[in-house]
Amino acid sequence: MAEARADISERKRISAIWIVPIVALVLGAWMIVYTIQNRGPEITITFTTAEGIEAGKTKVKIRNVEIGLVGSVGLVEDLKSVVMTAQLEKDVTPLLREDTQFWVVRPRVGAGGVSGLGTLLSGGYIQLAPGEGAEGRRDFVGLEDPPVTPAGTPGLHFRLVSDEAGSVSTGDPIIYKGFTVGRIETDEFDVESQKMHYGAFIAAPYDDLVNSATHFWDASGVSLSATADGIELTTGSLQTLLIGGITFGLPTGVGPGGPVEADTTFRLYPDRQSMDAQPYERSLEYVVQFDQSVRGLKPGAPVEYRGILIGRVERVLLQELAGNLRGQGNPIPVLIRLEPGRLTLPDSEEGVTTLSEAVANAVGIGLRASLVTGSLLTGSLFVSMDIYPNEPPAEMGTWHDRPTIPTIASGLEGIQHKISALLDKLNALPLEDITESAAGAVANLEAILASQALQEMPLALEATVEELRDVLDSVSSDSELHERLMRTTTELNRTLRSMRELMDTLDDQPSSVIFGGEQLKDPAPPAGTQ
Repeated sequence: MAEARADISERKRISAIWIVPIVALVLGAWMIVYTIQNRGPEITITFTTAEGIEAGKTKVKIRNVEIGLVGSVGLVEDLKSVVMTAQLEKDVTPLLREDTQFWVVRPRVGAGGVSGLGTLLSGGYIQLAPGEGAEGRRDFVGLEDPPVTPAGTPGLHFRLVSDEAGSVSTGDPIIYKGFTVGRIETDEFDVESQKMHYGAFIAAPYDDLVNSATHFWDASGVSLSATADGIELTTGSLQTLLIGGITFGLPTGVGPGGPVEADTTFRLYPDRQSMDAQPYERSLEYVVQFDQSVRGLKPGAPVEYRGILIGRVERVLLQELAGNLRGQGNPIPVLIRLEPGRLTLPDSEEGVTTLSEAVANAVGIGLRASLVTGSLLTGSLFVSMDIYPNEPPAEMGTWHDRPTIPTIASGLEGIQHKISALLDKLNALPLEDITESAAGAVANLEAILASQALQEMPLALEATVEELRDVLDSVSSDSELHERLMRTTTELNRTLRSMRELMDTLDDQPSSVIFGGEQLKDPAPPAGTQ
């Protein structure tokens, strides 16, 4: 038999040297997938300057915890700002919202104090403050200064408007009865309105102290005023003296208002005295037109109703009057403001509506405005209002889209008006008929005086007087009639006296009428008999 022979062939084997590259490739692929899956968002932040920021070194932190790193820093095309990219961790993604804020933490010295001293050794970093808006934002504009109030802090954001900047600036405290309850967040000058606008914030629960009647005023510096009681010096706290600040409260005599919403605008007064002088926010504008001279009437002059202050004079409308001249004597228009709060009405839109209706109704029953002299020494004038029921009916009109209140002349002008009206009435009288009637009456009187009966009347009166004199002489003290009267009176007195004695006797002894004046006594038996 032939022997069976086996075919032996060599199998190709992978060399062990390839194991390491394969494992490295698998691990690399896994790390790439893992990195992609766990890669955080990349954001861009725009700043005015890149001071304190270095690519690859500057960290992004929140509450001093590192959450990212700045990757690149470059200039914007307009060369007015810088833009940087930062790679953040994946867990930070929910914090990137519409109102999320970024700023560079570096050493700062300002009104709010000293901050960022820790970065002197460690270097600056970018701070993140999470917001509460919608998620998904990736491009941000960084803040040049740290926000006074972190986003999401509970409280009330509102705005203040002032005529001048004064000593108030960003970071200044808002104080209530000596306690700091908020801060000024922003300050900006509006070129169009020529006013300062401030953004302010009061933290909860102190935001409940603010209502619709609250007034704000500058509490910085020292206020010195001379009054009838002497010199009054008013100062704020040491903090407001050094860095400024504002405070708030209710004006004297004004009750609390209703709740306010966020971003409500309040007026910022320069001091407490200015606030008390103009304590109300709501007012009504009216135009009153005077035919007389308004010399002595100045802006700020009082508007009174029967002596009660209800508003102020705003100004004389000269510019509007210049465009409305008609070639004849035009009345002078004066703009006044009536404040519902001065009439104990709410300092709100509801109070404005109530006062507007009351004025319209009062005009229908005789409400009129007039100019009255406030001081004979200075010649100052003010506007007085009262109801004149005898005035002819009138209605409210409009002048340059403003409601008007009818006026009435007063003072010398009013006297002249009344004299003129009196002369008109005298001219309307039938003087000729009255003169003829008076002449006839005088003629009749002369005829009566010339009559015979009137001529003889003095003689009759004289005779009557003589007879009266004779009667009086007959009853004089030395006349016979007087003596007879005296004797008769004496006898009458005697008779009355006798009758009085008789009555007394009858009272004591009633039987004296029967037995006589004296009665016999009962006989007494002799001694010793029985």
